[in-house]
Amino acid sequence: MLHKFVVIDLETTGNLPKKGDKIIQFAAVVIENGTITERFSSLINPQKPIPIFIQELTGITDDMVKDAPVFSEVAEKVTALLDGAYFVAHNILFDLSFLQEELIQAGCGGFYGQVLDTVEMARILYPTADGYKLSDLAEQENLHHGRPHQADSDAEVTAQLFLILLQRLIRLPKMTLNQLMNLSGGLKCDLQLFLDDLLNEMNSNSLEQSDTIEIVQNLALKKAPPQNNYAWEQDLEFLYPESESDKKELVKKGFPSYETRIGQFSMMDAVYQSFQNERHTLIEAGTGVGKSIGYLLPAAYFSKSKNKRIVISTHTIQLQEQILNKEIPRLAKMLPFPINAVLLKGRNHYLNLARFQQTLTDENDNYDTTLTKMQILVWLTQTETGDKDELNLSSGGELFWNKIKSGPDSKLHDQIWREKDFYAKALSRAENADIIITNHYLLLCDLKEGGSILPQFDYLIIDEAHHFEKAATQFFGFTFDYLSTRMLLGQFGLYEQKQLFYELEQLQAVTESKGNMISAFDLNQLVSDINYEIDEFFQLLYAFCQTKCGKTQGFNRIKVRFTPIDVGKKGKALIHSAERLSFLLKDLFIAVSKRVDVITQEAKMKENTIASKITEIQTFLNDLDELRNTIISCFIKESNEVKWIEVDPRSPQNVTTFIAQPASVAGRLKDQLFLKKKAVVLTSATLTVNHSFAYMMREIGLDSLSPVTVTIPSPFDYKHQVQLFIPEDLPEINLVSLDEFVIAITEQIISVAEATKGRMMILFTAFDMLKKTYELMKESGFLDEYVIIAQGITSGSKTRLTRNFQRYEKAILLGTGSFWEGVDIPGEDLSCLIIVRLPFSPPDEPLTEAKCNLITERGGNAFAEYSLPEAILRFKQGFGRLIRTESDKGIILVFDKRIITTKYGKTFLDSIPDITIKKGGIKDLTADIHKWLS
Repeated sequence: MLHKFVVIDLETTGNLPKKGDKIIQFAAVVIENGTITERFSSLINPQKPIPIFIQELTGITDDMVKDAPVFSEVAEKVTALLDGAYFVAHNILFDLSFLQEELIQAGCGGFYGQVLDTVEMARILYPTADGYKLSDLAEQENLHHGRPHQADSDAEVTAQLFLILLQRLIRLPKMTLNQLMNLSGGLKCDLQLFLDDLLNEMNSNSLEQSDTIEIVQNLALKKAPPQNNYAWEQDLEFLYPESESDKKELVKKGFPSYETRIGQFSMMDAVYQSFQNERHTLIEAGTGVGKSIGYLLPAAYFSKSKNKRIVISTHTIQLQEQILNKEIPRLAKMLPFPINAVLLKGRNHYLNLARFQQTLTDENDNYDTTLTKMQILVWLTQTETGDKDELNLSSGGELFWNKIKSGPDSKLHDQIWREKDFYAKALSRAENADIIITNHYLLLCDLKEGGSILPQFDYLIIDEAHHFEKAATQFFGFTFDYLSTRMLLGQFGLYEQKQLFYELEQLQAVTESKGNMISAFDLNQLVSDINYEIDEFFQLLYAFCQTKCGKTQGFNRIKVRFTPIDVGKKGKALIHSAERLSFLLKDLFIAVSKRVDVITQEAKMKENTIASKITEIQTFLNDLDELRNTIISCFIKESNEVKWIEVDPRSPQNVTTFIAQPASVAGRLKDQLFLKKKAVVLTSATLTVNHSFAYMMREIGLDSLSPVTVTIPSPFDYKHQVQLFIPEDLPEINLVSLDEFVIAITEQIISVAEATKGRMMILFTAFDMLKKTYELMKESGFLDEYVIIAQGITSGSKTRLTRNFQRYEKAILLGTGSFWEGVDIPGEDLSCLIIVRLPFSPPDEPLTEAKCNLITERGGNAFAEYSLPEAILRFKQGFGRLIRTESDKGIILVFDKRIITTKYGKTFLDSIPDITIKKGGIKDLTADIHKWLS
């Protein structure tokens, strides 16, 4: 705090100062003794035109800078401000490179002092933040950011953020600060020098121990809060509220402005009766029913009154965390008794403290690894769970996580680490819980392992149940790809690469017994042979694809079925390669295991360095054995799985994947789940096709068990909130080429965009069509005033793309795949939804083809029993993106005329809520759209 800091922000004509881009606005905020003492800002005449997109971004025009000083006129002031100060900026390399260039050109010699980057500092000190853009961090800290992309406003917000970052640094334990200082030499800024000064200024005893921090084996950890182990009390009767008025009074305690939802009460009764009568139940609850509380309240009453644990499984992490952090606190306000709910994830989600501590002594880390270690050191002073999903890691950080995640326990670890182990504590909390929240994957793991993962339970709620069959299909199958396979072997590495192999040899070198082991030279050759065989194997996979479909071009992944019969010469060569690879992997597994056994037998109990490294090697061996078993199951053993190869034609070597999945999981789910549990409730907004649960029951194995079925309609008034438009002047999608169809729909999109003023989401079924439509929309020039955001083209995750879409008044969002569901954009941000084509799976898609063959072989109608209902459920998911609240209003357009020209099209319309449907030419429809939205 005793230092002088100058926070600087610049606006420029572009990104390349060496190629003539210039500063158009300079702003500085001076901080001394922890307070802002001076502000300086000035527009700068760049002596060249400002590009239009920069003018739009910053609001700074050519007219505004024409009478402003050139940079050389303010250079002396800038130099004086920076004298003896730390240069601080949000993304320091950008601002520093421009300032250096301008100062040198002005004859001031440049700036060569110390620099601090608030992006780097924020990534370290906010390890759990959603994003590190200045606007994201300002919003998080409630800092007013009135004019983003104007230097004076950005500099002011950056200065305020920097002061907060300094306070966060000062509040860290000295142990953590020392470790951060040791690591920070590899950063882009001079944080190491600042931390060194800070530690010298701090009192030697300050903040070493506190009420919230404990030091364990040289790691500063957040003290665990006292555990609320609410013991189940036998013979206590917590009577479930039977009347609507009683339920309403309870729910109002959690939702003060609650308006009665009869559907939610119906759901509560259905869930409670399911558990009480020990009957499996499917509940389709429309959007707006409030299904989380609809099943949580009866689950809590049943759990308490019957002394029974209940497991809730979801498909997405977001819903798990929403239930735990948002719905459970509301539930707690409603209940007359305490409820103990915990979130339990798979072991790989949790940090292994011993392994992480050991990595702090590693040398020659890359930038991402260094930054991730610093993030985790800070996070350990905050986290109670040790769950990786709390962290915002880079892709490099994700790789580092594989070295420090929880793995097989090593008997060499100290008792202290076992007591602090995050995964062990999560299991312990689950043992004492009334309600366990988990995900479909961990639930399926528990079923496969005979109930050895989750604490024993007989009552289960499966939310997002429309995903459960596909999740089970993937879980009971196999998959491996080139990059992850090479990455796994890369963890072990050749001896000279100084990865696990090198470290294993260092450990083995100090043991007395050499055992019956191959030499390091032969082991190195074995690793080299495996790498060669992996490359050969995946090249053969791609060659096999080419024999089946030729050299294809495009943007969609190619899928080629692999069947044991009639595989041809290249298929047989592929099987032989798989056999060679499996033998080589077995040899590597045996060679490494022998070394580990010798080291483990001779290691002392307290040698944590050895313990941590052996645990890492054991994890590698487990992954290696799993890879070998996958190859054997896919290519050597006879099996009934559907097998196929997926290749991205743009990068065939790196993006080649082999997949094997069962054509049906109904039998397994029936035997391993529904016949073993007393009551399972499955719920989703999309479980029925034309008001029937038959398709879903058949897919998951419930059709022969006579489950209870309940349909609870949405409380929304769809008749007055939505209109569906079907343009009749579009060509039939299957009668014209892709390019012709794209031209036709782009014209319609332009017309509709003008009527809706953007606020539009367009759902595609294939990336090829999405990309071509996006390019034509951009090329047309008619949509220049709109921000067009496209999945797979515009960078960012689904969440980020959705957030950006909501930020702009005139925006169009193009999505496929995951955008058909899980996108929640309430209010006027989304007023128009376009479904380009009915979402049928391609008939030659391997899994679809296999499922249809099974139905045909038993004399059924594959289209009616599988293809149509699957597409309708997908269509219902897409339809559900538009109306998210009772006040939403909007339109849906379907560009696929099959919805009105075919007999089965009526089934799509009969499966959605009753709404007004209008057909006609686009000119008439756009007039109706404009009138409806106005």
